[in-house]
Amino acid sequence: MSTFLRPAVPGEDPLIPPVQYRPITSYLAIAPPVSVVIPAMNEAENLPYVFKTLPDWIHEVVLVDGDSSDDTIQVARDLWPGVKVVEQRGKGKGDALISGFAACTGDIIVMVDADGSADGHEIVSYVSALVSGADFAKGSRFANGGGTDDMTAIRKLGNRVLCAVVNAKFGARYTDLCYGYNAFWRRCLDEITLDCTGFEVETLMNIRVVKAGLKVQEIPSHEYDRIHGVSNLRAVRDGLRVLKVILKERGVPRASRRRPVTLRVTIPRGEVS
Repeated sequence: MSTFLRPAVPGEDPLIPPVQYRPITSYLAIAPPVSVVIPAMNEAENLPYVFKTLPDWIHEVVLVDGDSSDDTIQVARDLWPGVKVVEQRGKGKGDALISGFAACTGDIIVMVDADGSADGHEIVSYVSALVSGADFAKGSRFANGGGTDDMTAIRKLGNRVLCAVVNAKFGARYTDLCYGYNAFWRRCLDEITLDCTGFEVETLMNIRVVKAGLKVQEIPSHEYDRIHGVSNLRAVRDGLRVLKVILKERGVPRASRRRPVTLRVTIPRGEVS
């Protein structure tokens, strides 16, 4: 399979470079560059497991560091020399993702957690859905073929109840709600402007893509146990924050959303952003 396509158009300017395609499987090649955003705080021990599953055809990896006290940044640079590091100024996963999205240069953005629970090999399924026509590829642990090793019974119940509420209030057809492994076209950010700081960011995204009328495709995904460390997620506290977002979002007009962007990007020497 050729990685270049040069259209045979009469009068074509020979100085115009050909479109470059990235082979991602034996039967699929894509032109859009893919950015992977990884929010991390003190995840130095987990990053080797995260990076080893990332496909080599990825355009860029954006690591958002939440003021880590361990070697998270250095480990990321050792594992992926071209990694783009964003130093998070605020706090929370939502704030980290907003900063990471703003730093991306790829046409497709993939969200991956830094705790080793996500399998990077699944990225091809997300990208395939997007280049096939979807606007938002939403990971689901409860779609046919998905699964989870990490959720407790109380978290499964809470997720199911909250998912049912969102489906009823917004006309969605989700099988999973609070899951952070998603991918979307960067242009979608204009339709789903994000303005929350915590773990509820995934729920906010899921609601706003429905309200914006974007085409969503669920991707079966398997969530593994966190490998090292302890999650900052708290089932009751964060569940209540998710519920608050659901109730509030029902009456929020799109025009009233603000666009917060705060960035500090560090790029390895010798590279141009």
